[in-house]
Amino acid sequence: MSPDALPPDPFAGDPHDPALSLDGPDGGDQDGLSEAERDEVVADLADLAVYQALLEARGVRGIVVDCGDCGEQHFHEWSLLRASLQQLLDEGQMRPHEPAFDPDPTSYVTWEYCRGYADAVLSDS
Repeated sequence: MSPDALPPDPFAGDPHDPALSLDGPDGGDQDGLSEAERDEVVADLADLAVYQALLEARGVRGIVVDCGDCGEQHFHEWSLLRASLQQLLDEGQMRPHEPAFDPDPTSYVTWEYCRGYADAVLSDS
């Protein structure tokens, strides 16, 4: 079969092409995180642990993020967000993942809400 007869590759030229991981650890031309970026991710992981400890018992399932690429909200459960941040720290990028199935938007809060809530709770201590 001629390559022209095949449908076009939907990931052609995409630096986040999931097939790049098949090439092994040196398969992509991804740059690692700078030291400052690594420090930010480590701080985010620490903050996330505090936010989860404070909010999970109150029924909050995770964090909602407004996506600048697609214009939709993405709902991340605590463990998924932690795994994504850890992957960013380990590999220098986050791979695509399946969106939450039928999330209840009232069970998710923004990162800013978490920060404000934690600041208020911890300042009373």
